[in-house]
Amino acid sequence: MSIFRNKKIFFFDGDGTIWYPKETKRTKAPYWVYGDTNSAEINTSGIEKLVVSDTTFETLKELNQKGVKLILLSTHPHEPEIAQQVLHMKLAHLGLLNIFYECLATDGRPEAKGEEILKFLKKYKLPKTQALMIGDSYSYDYLSAKKVGVDVVLLKSDYLKHPPRGPRVKKLIDEIRDVIGFC
Repeated sequence: MSIFRNKKIFFFDGDGTIWYPKETKRTKAPYWVYGDTNSAEINTSGIEKLVVSDTTFETLKELNQKGVKLILLSTHPHEPEIAQQVLHMKLAHLGLLNIFYECLATDGRPEAKGEEILKFLKKYKLPKTQALMIGDSYSYDYLSAKKVGVDVVLLKSDYLKHPPRGPRVKKLIDEIRDVIGFC
């Protein structure tokens, strides 16, 4: 049996995974829509350029029907309160407010998602073997989850880069729909 089966909780990345800029889809890293992400200013105009990726709504609804807990973890470079507000605006714009069990804007450190995954697993009393992270970034999604012992799948994209050193991604998917078989 595949290690990617029987998962009870899915952690999804936001930018580039659940949604992306309509103009570039997965051909260019999605962060360009926000302008200078190191700025203290929040560029909410970029939110209007975002669309939900193909198959996402149907897939998330099907996963919910199967009883899978869906958690959204989206890296954000601003203070936690502001980051949560911006994430809420994105979800409202995209019609995703009631899809996820919980949504959290993580801080800008690459290891932040892995740390939050462990907190959620403890909260829901689930073992790491029943968790899966789905993302599009080697550093922020793949390495972060792998370092805490959680399985990861990454979406194929034109901007996905593997470093010359470090673990290789074992599982790549073409679209969100491809995760259905993992629960």
